[in-house]
Amino acid sequence: MTFKLTLFSQEKEDFVLEILIDSDARFSELHQLILSDCDYKEHPKQCFLICDEEWRVKQRVCLHDSEDVGYDEDINLMSRTSISDFLEDEGQRLAYVFDPDGKRFFLMELTENVFGRTEKKAFVNRRHGKAPLQTTSITDLSPEEEGSSAAFSSPGSGGDTEEGDESFYGDEGFEEEELDMEGYEIEE
Repeated sequence: MTFKLTLFSQEKEDFVLEILIDSDARFSELHQLILSDCDYKEHPKQCFLICDEEWRVKQRVCLHDSEDVGYDEDINLMSRTSISDFLEDEGQRLAYVFDPDGKRFFLMELTENVFGRTEKKAFVNRRHGKAPLQTTSITDLSPEEEGSSAAFSSPGSGGDTEEGDESFYGDEGFEEEELDMEGYEIEE
């Protein structure tokens, strides 16, 4: 079976990737595809966050065995964990932390299960817009982006999307309360 994953950014509303990947592929393959397509460098603390329908973090899939993972938390490594270990139903959500130092991430959703099809290698099926820079300082931002950094520290911190913005990707409008900001915090 093939998963169709849709990846989008809150920083750049016009940036969307549609990825096709085999359900038995490892998270490391998805990680490498995103890095390659966005022209990002690997960082030891990059990870996937498996979320519920309210965007609350339930599990982490880490690039490396990390010291900042709690003792009661299972350590799931990208190189050993199949995507199908955590995803199976359309609508399931996850986030990909591409800039751990800046606490910046992409939101992702399993948008379709394509039965009877397998992919030997993951690929970007559709792309719209340009990915945000991997690391951002205030001097890198254009004047219209200056007030909207994606490094969240708490709910209601300004966010990147105006409420009621019709151009936001998806069926429903973005509601900042749906994000569990504490779940996206990365301990250093």
